[in-house]
This record gives sequence, structure tokens and C-alpha cells, in this order.
Amino acid sequence: MEISPSSSASSYRIEAVKFLIKSAENLKVFPIIKYSALSLFNHRFFPSLSSSSPSRNNIHHWLLKKPLIFPHLQLFSLISLWISSKTYNSPPISVKSLKSISDQQIKDQHFTKSDFLDAEILFLQLLNFEIGTLKNSAFLVMEELMMKLKEVAKVGEMVSFEVCCDIMDLIYESDEISQMLKDSPVYIAAAIIASTYAMTVPKQRNEFPVIGWLNFVSGCIEEDLMWVVKLILDFVVRL
Repeated sequence: MEISPSSSASSYRIEAVKFLIKSAENLKVFPIIKYSALSLFNHRFFPSLSSSSPSRNNIHHWLLKKPLIFPHLQLFSLISLWISSKTYNSPPISVKSLKSISDQQIKDQHFTKSDFLDAEILFLQLLNFEIGTLKNSAFLVMEELMMKLKEVAKVGEMVSFEVCCDIMDLIYESDEISQMLKDSPVYIAAAIIASTYAMTVPKQRNEFPVIGWLNFVSGCIEEDLMWVVKLILDFVVRL
């Protein structure tokens, strides 16, 4: 599988995101690490692979040789997990664990420990060594809103945080909605909670005005929030 001008970049991005999420589950990393990695890979690294990217054009390495083949993209998705674990974990994920995932799941190519080290440097170079953190990310906003919901309403206990995370994972598979994770994290976080509320709270218990409450605590305009909720529910139903 190659990433070339004639290929669908969207399909490769989606498959790489799925691989990243599955790898995070296999490695049993904390959610903050998974979503940090998804943010780095999806919103920073993958766009940098564009032929118009100055960073890409100045770096010459076989792992970035055009057209980029899919196993290399899988390797870089593992690198995003590795870098994120160094930010939020002590100790970070070991190269041995990452290589084990690679050996088991990447069928078309074998990567050595040296390849992982090279890939990490390349990844950082493409990001100009600007990693940042997940401050004000959709995940952290969602986590905070969930805590507040449980404080003000008993029904908050029925809104599953695990389902919220499952929905956020699925959102990364949508080109349209996943961009909103970066551009409108508060709206996405609030909409995920509202969507989970709609899907998991029994009708006889869903009298709590969740949209109005989210408007009050997050500042999201109700009409806009409802539009994002509809986008999410429509996308989830189609899967």
C-alpha cells in the first residue's frame, strides 16, 4: 500500500488511526497518552507529509521516501505513542514493547530498534521539535465536563466515560469531524457527552436538560452544539 498523488490520503489516514488506537489498547496506555498520540499523528505529523511541506522537502531518508508506503505510516503511528508516553509517563513505553507490536501487526516490513530511533528523529524534525501538550484538548475538556456533570446530576453516573472515549475514537475516522477536534475542542467535547447521554441514558431518566447545561458550563451556543451532536450521531449510525 503506497501513499501517492493518485491514492486516497483519507483512507490511509483512517487505517493508520485505527492501527494507532489498536496499538494503544494492546499497550494498555492511559487515555491521555492515546489522545496525545492521535493529536500528534493526525493533526501534526500526517499533514506534514504533504509534498508542499517545507519540512518534508528538506528531509531525505528512506523511511520518508516518496511515495510513502503504509508500513512506514504504521511505524510513525507507533512513534507518536512513544513520544506521547515520554511526555505523560515515567518510564515511557519501551522500544521492546513497540517493536513487539510492530513484529506482530506490521506484516509487510520488518523494523529494527535502530529504525525506531531514526523514525523518532524524523517525526520530531517534521514537527520542528515542537511537541507541546494536550492543554485545552477535547479529551481534557470532556474529562472536566464529565466530572462536573456527575457533581450536579445523578444521571451523570449513567453517562459512560468509556462510551465517550469510544465515540472520540470513532470521530478520528471522520475527515470532517476529526478536524473539529483541533479547531473546536470544546464543542466536540460537549457534543460527545450529549451524544453519549442520548445513546446510553434510558428515556425514563433523560429529563435532565443536558444541552442547556452544557451551554451554561461550556459557553457553547445551543444551536451550534446540536448541529455537532447531529453530525456525530449520524456518523456513528452509519458505521
